[in-house]
Amino acid sequence: MQAALACQQGRFAPWLAVALGAGVLHYLNLDREPDWQPLWLVLPLGVFGFWLARRWLLAGWALGLGAAFLLGLGIAGWHAARLPPPLTLPFSAVQLSGVVAEVQPLPDGRRLVLEQARIGEGETLARTIRVRLRADDPARPLPGDVVSLRALIRPPGAPVVPGGWDFQRAAFFSGLGGSGFALGAVTVEPGEEAPLLAGLRAWLDRRVAEAIPGAAGAVAAALLTGTQSAIPEPAMQAMRDSGLAHLLSVSGLHMAIVIGLVFGVLRAAIALVPWLALRVPAKPVAALAALAAGAFYMLLTGSQVPMQRCLGMAALMTVAMLAGRRVLSVRVVAVAAAAVILVAPNEVAGPSFQMSFGAVLALVAGHEALRGPVARFRAGGATGSRAWRRAVLVVFGLVATSALAGAATTPFGLHHFGRLQIYGIAANAVAVPLTSLLVMPAGLVAMLAMPLGLEAWPLAVMGWGTEGILWVARLIAAWPDAAPVMVPLPGWGLGVAVFGFCWLCLWRGWPRLLGVPVVVAGLAAGQVTPAPDLLVSPDARIVALRTAEGVFLHRLPGASNFTRDSMLRAMGAAAATPLPDSGEVAGGAIACTPASCRFQPRPGVGEAVLLRSPPPARGRRADPPDAAALAAACGRAALILALEPVRPRCRSGETIDRFAMWRDGAQAAWLGGEGVRVVSDRAWRGDRPWVPPVPLPGRAESLPLAPIDPGG
Repeated sequence: MQAALACQQGRFAPWLAVALGAGVLHYLNLDREPDWQPLWLVLPLGVFGFWLARRWLLAGWALGLGAAFLLGLGIAGWHAARLPPPLTLPFSAVQLSGVVAEVQPLPDGRRLVLEQARIGEGETLARTIRVRLRADDPARPLPGDVVSLRALIRPPGAPVVPGGWDFQRAAFFSGLGGSGFALGAVTVEPGEEAPLLAGLRAWLDRRVAEAIPGAAGAVAAALLTGTQSAIPEPAMQAMRDSGLAHLLSVSGLHMAIVIGLVFGVLRAAIALVPWLALRVPAKPVAALAALAAGAFYMLLTGSQVPMQRCLGMAALMTVAMLAGRRVLSVRVVAVAAAAVILVAPNEVAGPSFQMSFGAVLALVAGHEALRGPVARFRAGGATGSRAWRRAVLVVFGLVATSALAGAATTPFGLHHFGRLQIYGIAANAVAVPLTSLLVMPAGLVAMLAMPLGLEAWPLAVMGWGTEGILWVARLIAAWPDAAPVMVPLPGWGLGVAVFGFCWLCLWRGWPRLLGVPVVVAGLAAGQVTPAPDLLVSPDARIVALRTAEGVFLHRLPGASNFTRDSMLRAMGAAAATPLPDSGEVAGGAIACTPASCRFQPRPGVGEAVLLRSPPPARGRRADPPDAAALAAACGRAALILALEPVRPRCRSGETIDRFAMWRDGAQAAWLGGEGVRVVSDRAWRGDRPWVPPVPLPGRAESLPLAPIDPGG
């Protein structure tokens, strides 16, 4: 036993970061605020666990994990408590004014992020407002300007499906209060001097867009400033389907390229000057300068979570290098993760944090595992064979890096996006070297040359590189089954897979292999957890019915394509078929008349009946459900569904009507042999600081709201 524990020396502490993140996730997924009394145990547990670990390592480690879990729970709650509450916004158009904090270019216009916003003559809002300008608006506001416009704004959207991505929670922690669009031209008053980084970011976006037109320019701007909003949707979809979307999110890869380039160039420059080389320690000086360049790049691109992680790791690696310690280890990854969790705990639930740290942990663990075999392969053989061995190692490094990072991010991609990039390794094997060796170096040279007006050639080279990346993305995305849609991995399955993944990466020796079946079990959760048979959107405009032959939609005018796509993704489908006006489809699973549709997804399960009304005229409400169809459905249907209020209700069975969506948000239903299980978004999320309260009956006539910006 002692020998086994000695083999794992130094591997227990990184688990504290895992427990810290688990505590944060526990807080974010509760349905009510927790009891804070147990938090008093954090310090005693931590101190006692530290003392106990000197004598009984496993017992002390277990107490330390408990303390870290409670600390994560408390940190997340503290961050939530110190934020202002969500805004209550009017349902009608308003006169909006504020200071431009950021200008986000779009494929067909611009979007402004406003600070110190005011509605009419009201008080300054405690949160930012995001508003999209009209495409034909000639105004060109800059960061720091004061703008005024007539706009329609809405609070951040609720989850599209119960258990889906919580836009309101993300907006709550990011400080966003609402979003919408301008109804007229914007009035611009030059303000005080623009914030340095925001102004520089906007200036770089303009210069890049002028030099590199089209999607290639938008991709180049995203790599230099972190602004992805101008990338056209077809290009973005090709990048997603090919497994190259991570290149657009300024991340650790880009930070590593920047730091590596600055370090290499500066160290070589010092070595080329004999006087400097004799008096200046080249390696530490180059490392500190590269770290400073990385920090500036992180601030310029918006301090995204992967950048924070990479900068934190770079700082720790620099300290380790200066102290003569080993530079790359799982401890460095764990400390960087803990730092991000303590500063921004809400990021733990997002794909950016999860995929970034998952990929880097896999790469570090893979490096440790392969370091010995690679060294033996490099040293073996005759002197003349070393050249081809180096070539083999270069190819192996590219493939292994793509394979490790791709495998590590697969569970997170399945959970958040429900897609699997089959050919991601091939795409990354071409696009990552292109980014590292051509695109990013040319971009850095262009940034340095811009003050002198000499950026044309570097930007042209960068444009060639981004065109090459887009060409690879389009080519790979067009291959058969490049990105099959799958039923999203449920949260519990992701948790099991992540635990197995951490077990595989954090331990040494053969015990780590016990994590492999745990990962497989977690990934299999998506196949054993059935998708909903029926989904209703929160705005009561879309009903999705899942059958063995595909998904069928009942869709009202004005329904959001984003909402439709999200509902299909939750059902593991890529496309849907409209419900017929009358007749049977899906082998009799759906039978429709103009007034209703009967739905029985499988033999032996309960039926659902959708009551339909003709689409209303513009500005008018739809007619109530047909009384005869309602009477016929009552008594035999396990679920009655209508997009208008149902009065009177059936005495038996469940009913979902317009008021249910207005009150409780999106609805999901599973039909079984013993009845139906219905889950609403409000029941899933509960009573949390970012969840709006149950609306008052007096405002029912204003809903459902038209979707403005679901990502709000």
